[in-house]
Amino acid sequence: MSFVGRSVTRIEDRPLVTGRGAFAADVAFSHMLHMRLVRSAHAHGRIMSIDAGAALELAGVVAVWTSADVSEIPPIDFRLTRIEGLAPYCQPILAGQRVRYVGEPVAAVFATDPYVAEDAADLVAVAVEELPVILDAAAAPGEFEDGRSTEPAVVEKSYGDVAAAFRDAAQVVELDLAVGRHSGVPLETRGAIARYDAARDVLELHGAAKVPHWNRDSIARMLRRSAASVHLFEGHVGGGFGIRGELYPEDVLVCLAALRLARPVKWIEDRREHLIAANHSRQQRHKVRAAVDAEGRIRAIEDEFFHDQGGYVRTHAATVPDLAAAMLPGPYRVPAYRAIGHVRLTNKTPCGTYRAPGRFESTFVRERLMDAIAARLSIDRIDVRRRNLIAKEEMPYGRPLATLSTEVVLDSGDYAGLLDKALAAVKWRDLQGELERRRAGGECVGAGLALFVEKSGLGPFDGVRVSVDTSGVVEVVTGAASLGQGIETVVAQICADALGVDYRRVRVVHGRTDRIPFGMGAFASRATVMTGEATRRAAVEVHAKAIEVAAELMQQDADALAVIDGKVVRKDAGGPSMTLGEIAAALEPASKLRGARAPGLSAEGWFYTEHMNYPYGVHVAVARVDRETGGVTIERYLLAYDVGRAVNPMLIEGQLAGGFAQGVGGALLEEFLYDERGEPLSVNFADYLMPTAREVPVLDVLITQDAPSPLNPLGLKGAGEGGVNAVGAAIAAAIDDAVGIPGAITRLPVTPQRLRAILERSGR
Repeated sequence: MSFVGRSVTRIEDRPLVTGRGAFAADVAFSHMLHMRLVRSAHAHGRIMSIDAGAALELAGVVAVWTSADVSEIPPIDFRLTRIEGLAPYCQPILAGQRVRYVGEPVAAVFATDPYVAEDAADLVAVAVEELPVILDAAAAPGEFEDGRSTEPAVVEKSYGDVAAAFRDAAQVVELDLAVGRHSGVPLETRGAIARYDAARDVLELHGAAKVPHWNRDSIARMLRRSAASVHLFEGHVGGGFGIRGELYPEDVLVCLAALRLARPVKWIEDRREHLIAANHSRQQRHKVRAAVDAEGRIRAIEDEFFHDQGGYVRTHAATVPDLAAAMLPGPYRVPAYRAIGHVRLTNKTPCGTYRAPGRFESTFVRERLMDAIAARLSIDRIDVRRRNLIAKEEMPYGRPLATLSTEVVLDSGDYAGLLDKALAAVKWRDLQGELERRRAGGECVGAGLALFVEKSGLGPFDGVRVSVDTSGVVEVVTGAASLGQGIETVVAQICADALGVDYRRVRVVHGRTDRIPFGMGAFASRATVMTGEATRRAAVEVHAKAIEVAAELMQQDADALAVIDGKVVRKDAGGPSMTLGEIAAALEPASKLRGARAPGLSAEGWFYTEHMNYPYGVHVAVARVDRETGGVTIERYLLAYDVGRAVNPMLIEGQLAGGFAQGVGGALLEEFLYDERGEPLSVNFADYLMPTAREVPVLDVLITQDAPSPLNPLGLKGAGEGGVNAVGAAIAAAIDDAVGIPGAITRLPVTPQRLRAILERSGR
């Protein structure tokens, strides 16, 4: 039996397609209170007073809290990419003396009914003295508070002699590029339900996702409890995309309220709250230049960029700008490099990670730069890329850079080989001829491409426990989390192959901190790589234990036995056999057959790594532009991706397709905009435009397995972020080609209004 490499059906889908999914909004306890937040209506101001008198008089209101009521609770700490000096910029769970963005929590209302809580929140009167707002991260820094600048950190990555490279360059190509503010908008908004079990002295939080163990430890520290007394439970999740599952003020507030009010407390975010309060992402402006020789080979890249962080530094700290700076060189040979990223606070919603954080942005910058080099030197855009690609013979290829606390060492890859396969798949030469004929006929059509390197498999560890019960059902308990990516199926497939059972007999338990003390969760495309290898190791141990016990009980030579379809049998198919369930029964604590062995047919598996691994891809877009409206139609799109080794190709294709749809949104439609007072203008789906089935074309996917990772035995790499990474870059290149203006697109998203302005300025 072999399940790894097959597109088997997802085991987690049955409750979802039969209406038995359990999402955060479905969780309810008796005697439950409901929380509603009073949010700032001002982008920046000094809080003069908060009057909750009218709210407290409303029947059903139990309590109203302001910052004075939670003053002993520290701000939310960082999870990733700590930089010295950032701590004063963390977000408190309720605003104190100032508010710094529209939507910031100012007060919390607790009532017996969600509608009463909402009515009461409307009655809380907040008086604010408005202060000047900062909306442009590239403008001169302002004052966050007395003695603190709105530039809390500067990220710098550099190596080589950049100055000499520019001094000796045949050409210097410079660009000013920008990526707009957008974010993940999952079908399910955030939710948190807390209850305190006094009999066990256990605080429970339901609705946790992504990093439940880290959130558990942080909540325990903030509330001065032991981690063992805080249990987090993850149910089904209607999408995460990096922004759901981080620790937010609302999560801490419901936990504190459950302790203080001695009743379960529930909070479910509405869509307007989500659009103004959950993490935003992406917004950066890059001033980038490249030094190249006469043949278009890169000698150096220098980039100064401004990262709009919003009102506070949340759990990701400097992760996004750090990744942007470290990953910008992509698949190309860059002998000298310097990137300086200014982390700037503005009076907007705070930012965090969103699928391919820092890479969607830096791929747009790098690939725009490659197209500009080709245009400047009159070199074919494919050729200029080939001349600069790192060769497969150079792997592993180390860069003197680090990100996410790991050195950047590209572990394996055949970038030119994948480019060739992608071009062959779209019949690039034939495509160019077809586009030329259509343009001659008056159509405004073009093709573009973009290459990228992703990162995946972030360590440092992952661990699982695999056990078999007396019925032969296999259970895998993991500290990973599921955000809908199919981790249960992938883990079951890997376990099934290593143990010798049907993957449908494997039950995967995740997102429960009461079942496993350690866990890293699901982020950075790590789960398949890290949890998968930990699972394989544990299953191999269980397999060996089953063979050993069966050999003794069956009086057979262990080398002659194998586990096939859940049974230990002779390899020659003759003689006795035992099911794994029977072996598990023989190892029960009271069994006389157990001997001196430890009870149970089970084992733990641990996997450690010091380096990430690096999948890679090529995106090719064909786009048509309507000169009258400025509208862009994506006619065709190919996404080629090397995943090292595919556990379940169908799931990988689904991940890539989902990411692609989000990339289309960021490239053409989605953007959080603000007026001059810092008032958000994108607070509903009429103003924050998301792609529908009409805007997302049928996607051609080419999955290759030419470069297995040498960093784990199965050769696995991640697939969660490759679908979105290069969409903005490829579509921008296709639009350039369509309108016949090299370098026309310098800002995402390419809205119809912006594209019409470009066409009008150029006289096209």
